[in-house]
Amino acid sequence: NVPEDQADKLLLASWGLPKAVLEKYHSLGVVQMFEWQAECLMLGQVLEGRNLVYSAPTSAGKTLVAELLILKRVLETRKKALLILPFVSVAKEKKCYLQ
Repeated sequence: NVPEDQADKLLLASWGLPKAVLEKYHSLGVVQMFEWQAECLMLGQVLEGRNLVYSAPTSAGKTLVAELLILKRVLETRKKALLILPFVSVAKEKKCYLQ
């Protein structure tokens, strides 16, 4: 569980994302994360590029964790990222979304 003193970490705005990114998520109705998603982002040195392995049911929000990690690293390091997705339809959707 996310400690009470870090409850603000559930809000997307707490993760240092650019305003345009936050606005896009907000337009899709995503303003905050589930506790387990914030816990993933706060584990060890995940935000510094360390590995993260996590599992959750379909439609639980796994992609949001991956997107936030990728976006933060790309914006902070100015390096490229490779996002591998299981289906062409999902890849096309994310391509349009992330542009």
